[in-house]
Amino acid sequence: MKFGILRERKNPPDQRVVFSPQALVNLQNEYPDFSVKVERSDFRIFKDEEYHDAGISVVDDVSDCDVLMSVKEIPEDQLVPHKAYFFFSHTIKKQPHSRALLQAILKKNIDLYDHETIVDENNRRLIGFGKYAGYVGVYNSIRAFGVKFELFKLPKASTLNGKEELIRHLKRLVLPPLKIVVTGKGKVGKGAKEILDAIKIKEVSIDNYLTKKYTQSVYTQIGVLDYYKRKDNQEFDFENFINDKEAFESNFGRFTEVSDIYISGHFFDNNSPAILTREMLQSKDCQIKVVADISCDVNGPIASTLRSSTIEEPLYGYLPSENKEVDIYHPAAVVVMAVDNLPSELPRDASIGFGEMFKEHVIPAFFNGDKDGVLDRAQITKNGKLTPRFSYLQGYVDGK
Repeated sequence: MKFGILRERKNPPDQRVVFSPQALVNLQNEYPDFSVKVERSDFRIFKDEEYHDAGISVVDDVSDCDVLMSVKEIPEDQLVPHKAYFFFSHTIKKQPHSRALLQAILKKNIDLYDHETIVDENNRRLIGFGKYAGYVGVYNSIRAFGVKFELFKLPKASTLNGKEELIRHLKRLVLPPLKIVVTGKGKVGKGAKEILDAIKIKEVSIDNYLTKKYTQSVYTQIGVLDYYKRKDNQEFDFENFINDKEAFESNFGRFTEVSDIYISGHFFDNNSPAILTREMLQSKDCQIKVVADISCDVNGPIASTLRSSTIEEPLYGYLPSENKEVDIYHPAAVVVMAVDNLPSELPRDASIGFGEMFKEHVIPAFFNGDKDGVLDRAQITKNGKLTPRFSYLQGYVDGK
């Protein structure tokens, strides 16, 4: 089977790639029927020469391959009909800006597999860049605090060479006794926790976080059962929440009253209640100075996320009283970090890690008859139609 690694086509260009040169060498050694070509790229984090030197074919055109792989979306006019594609399509939440892309995929009879839909039998994601988003999100949140209050200067994460260098820079700081709350315990949350632990910020229980004062920086990590509550104040479990989101509301206000930095790494869908509301941010009791919205759902659960920010300009100010963007140095501004492609700031680490996950969980399915159903669950389109698992997108495709 022929696999093609595409040059990233979205602007601004993304340096990440699905597989590093060494990962492709390993796959060729493990699977005799695995054949691969890499499309030339001037901005990929691994240079064309690195693939060539590893014995991988680097070419101008990979359209003769059966399966084409990218990280980001492919422009509609550059999709090759009748191929199988893997990339982040940003369609499964019915994102308006991606409707035309899905329409083009169906029209061109393309088999679409989204990296985000590669899940196990319990619907848990198997691959992603979330851990790396968590790494950079923590770094950027602390950097934002230093910028806002002119306490210290950290270089942009994108100028550093990987996770260990992030940690080295953070360890050099003498921080005030900050309180940091992290929402989410998935891949993003685990990445955030990994960095916080590495720089010796102490993890404390929710009760202690809410009630005690500390002379050192501390953090607490909370899940759905902690930042939501039933409107009727009855006890609940995760299944209750999944099946009846309208019965819930945010219970996050108590954290805003004691937190300096909020790092959001939760999963959100369109039916979930807000988490951090404008009313919470307007409250005289709110202590939040920085919101690092790693999840970055614009007009989503975090009221301060008015827009996504960029790697070049990662910070903006939010004025709760007027619900508008202001300069970060405005005395009443909360600093917002809402970069929607944070893993791009660690492109080499992120690409290596992503490739390892893809090699473990996805590639075997091409050679074992998809015995675990990984490809079947991930496939969004087939033969010009939505697959049954994603038939809920039909109205979205039709523009309804």
